[in-house]
Amino acid sequence: MHTTGTTVTPDAAAPSPDAAAVPGSDIGVTRIDHVGLAVPDLDEAVDFHRRVFGMRCLHVEENEEQGVREAMLAFGEDPAASRIQLLAPLDSSSAIARFLDRSGPGLQQVAYTVEDLEAASDALRARGVRLLYSAPKRGTANSLVNFVYPQDAGGVLVELVQPA
Repeated sequence: MHTTGTTVTPDAAAPSPDAAAVPGSDIGVTRIDHVGLAVPDLDEAVDFHRRVFGMRCLHVEENEEQGVREAMLAFGEDPAASRIQLLAPLDSSSAIARFLDRSGPGLQQVAYTVEDLEAASDALRARGVRLLYSAPKRGTANSLVNFVYPQDAGGVLVELVQPA
């Protein structure tokens, strides 16, 4: 890589690594699944994103185990489109309620789609990365999820999602 001021350009002489040699390729991340936003009022947040950004609400559900009411929003009709997840607390004891009390509304997590959550979890644990759950939990639309502790991911809560 060559750096000029603040611009970084790839080095044409550098070999391009094959997938097997890329660190982390054994985790099976295929894309950014969604970005999660903590909100105090789900209906108000859904309305805002529809009205202001033209987003479409794909799914709304309550996940009592995680203490949230959530909505998944996207642009257009493509089921693989970029999505945001709005998360509102079901009660004051939920993790999202504590997040809102501590940090206010805003970015709460980034989620990556993985092909096999168990394999991804094993690969991460082998690297010394801590996961919130010992076994996957049910997430949005019956997906399987687990979370990387923010302290192990540069201060960011990372969710791993294996779609249903």
